[in-house]
Amino acid sequence: MKLHISIIAIILGLITFQSHAQHTIKGTFPLLAGQQVRLVGFEGFDIYTIDQTKVSQEGIFQLSYAEKDFGMGYLAAEDNRAFFVILADEVLTLEGEVLSVPEAVTVTSGFQNKLFGQYATEHPRREQALSAWVYLEKIYTLDTLFSIHSVPRKAIEAEMARIRTEDRAFLEALDPESYVSWFLPTRRLVSSVSTIAQYRTGEIPETVEAFRSLDYADPRLYKSGLFKEAIESHFWLLENSGRSLDSVYIEMHLSIDRMMDHLVKDEERLNEVTDYLFNLLERHSLFGASEYLALKVLNEVGCTVDDNLAKQLESYRAMKRGNKAPDFEFKTERLMPGFPDAATAPNRLSELNNEYIVVVFGASWCPMCVDELNRIAQAYENWKKHDVEVVFVSLDENKRSFTDFAGHFPFISICDYGKWKSPVVEAYFVSGTPTMYLLNNEREILLRPNSFNQMDAWVDWFLVQGNL
Repeated sequence: MKLHISIIAIILGLITFQSHAQHTIKGTFPLLAGQQVRLVGFEGFDIYTIDQTKVSQEGIFQLSYAEKDFGMGYLAAEDNRAFFVILADEVLTLEGEVLSVPEAVTVTSGFQNKLFGQYATEHPRREQALSAWVYLEKIYTLDTLFSIHSVPRKAIEAEMARIRTEDRAFLEALDPESYVSWFLPTRRLVSSVSTIAQYRTGEIPETVEAFRSLDYADPRLYKSGLFKEAIESHFWLLENSGRSLDSVYIEMHLSIDRMMDHLVKDEERLNEVTDYLFNLLERHSLFGASEYLALKVLNEVGCTVDDNLAKQLESYRAMKRGNKAPDFEFKTERLMPGFPDAATAPNRLSELNNEYIVVVFGASWCPMCVDELNRIAQAYENWKKHDVEVVFVSLDENKRSFTDFAGHFPFISICDYGKWKSPVVEAYFVSGTPTMYLLNNEREILLRPNSFNQMDAWVDWFLVQGNL
């Protein structure tokens, strides 16, 4: 009986040891003697320090990582230049002078890292050659001086096929269970976007399809350092694919659908990706796509959405273009510089008779609001000529802050000192400042400008130049 218990204890001890087993990276870099070296890992959009140590006077260091750190990482000395490594179940040994010159670093042990280094050296050269051949192929196909010569054109086609086959053969020969076999094609996909958009546009459809096949709930992607780049590259390629904006939106909607198909199984990833992608689309003024994403997540996805994110997305369901914006009173504190006669001054939004109204939410404590509202104040006279009124709703919490900030503005400014709990702020689903809405004289939402520049461009294009 005692023997039986002892065996169980040994087995449990081995399991515990294996689950906490440390893997090592050993380096010999004489020029780094006395410096601190860090091992950094990736966690979605974030990085974290896994281990750090001081290099010995002989230039030797050793760092450790656990199974939970498996994926990509990088080593950095005091110059903070990164040397990327695969963190896998293998002993990694490196030799060189400094980490900041990857070409001078030798991987003496670590099979996946050797393959990673080999492909990182060879693939860019193949891509460069391929782009050159693509350029020549166009000349020998389209230029009448060369198009009559079929022999060199066929030779070019053959060489392009050989380069692609060679690259594909390297990847197909990798162990499908290894991290490197997943990472290298994904890294290639992300890094190829700019070249494909500029020089190899015929490859755009298959590249977009490859992005749509990525699973953003996949732990390998989350630990790869490519999480952010994959999202940005995917939607940058769609935006710069040479299509009309309507067509771009259709493609983005398809991509969002595919992303959500994977993300619904992981609420944490769903919230992270949605939050990042929503703000990315907003920054690029791709409102048709950001609105679609918001409605998709709120209406169709069964996962729980974080409260802050839900509030931000909800604004698109309640305040999307074409909806009627809520009316509100100009009460508590109001500055009416355009209406010297208080008896005839409007008391609520619906009493304004202008063709267009820009409602701006901001505060004196918001640095971007200070800049944006001062620029609006400078442009106000020109906007007013085209019957555009501005109403500033302040989120300030006391009279002095509000009047010191808004006292010089030439447009209507109001404040009820409720900050985020203000009925007006809540009615308009404001979750950040500055926030703007462009309304017509029926309070129909025409646009959600993401900046003064976009609003000013709208005035110039539609009102000054008459392109309505």
